[in-house]
Amino acid sequence: MQILLIDDDQRLTRMLADYLQLQGLQVQTAATGQAGLQLLQQQRFDALVLDLMLPDADGLDLCRTIRQQFPLPILMLSARGDVADRIVGLELGADDYLGKPFDARELLARLRAITRRQQDEPRAQLLQLGSIELDPDSRTLSVAGERRALTGHQFDLLWCLARNAGRVMSRDQIMQSMRGEHLEAFDRSIDVHISKLRQALGDDPKQPERILTIRGIGYMLARPATD
Repeated sequence: MQILLIDDDQRLTRMLADYLQLQGLQVQTAATGQAGLQLLQQQRFDALVLDLMLPDADGLDLCRTIRQQFPLPILMLSARGDVADRIVGLELGADDYLGKPFDARELLARLRAITRRQQDEPRAQLLQLGSIELDPDSRTLSVAGERRALTGHQFDLLWCLARNAGRVMSRDQIMQSMRGEHLEAFDRSIDVHISKLRQALGDDPKQPERILTIRGIGYMLARPATD
């Protein structure tokens, strides 16, 4: 597994690189956002570890930029570890969030978790619902032929709803469908992810919503009228 680590803390990056390489991973490091972007343009990585605080860039802005250009899982690091910051990081494109200080073993476990779905998922056919098209191999969403950026968890959530279009899905059913990986930060921010999905789908306030909130139960992706 090829990992890119973008963090200006040289002591931390050396420690993490040494540990991850001992676990069989290949690691490249960058101390600035610009250097990280150059590496992403030059070679393929399986996952990115991105620090929130960088000397030349805001980590959240960089996360959004990377998400739009490169389809890889992102694990965000930050010394700011409260729930609000964690949710903001997930909103803006990270697949997972780890507060500093942390145990290198936990970082490895989280990296494996966010890449497992992508690596293990067998090739599958496109899922089409009206103007919505989901590609489970590239893990991308297109609406009326236009590519829309999603985080890994947002794609998994939309895939779950799309495969059960017209059926109400409870939170428990959603989490179980997503391989039972009960991630606390994701569970707490599921409403935020739903809001982001509605934006990605281009829901018009004047038109019926595609993702319906069923109060007290869960969510449902409405089937197109032509289905």
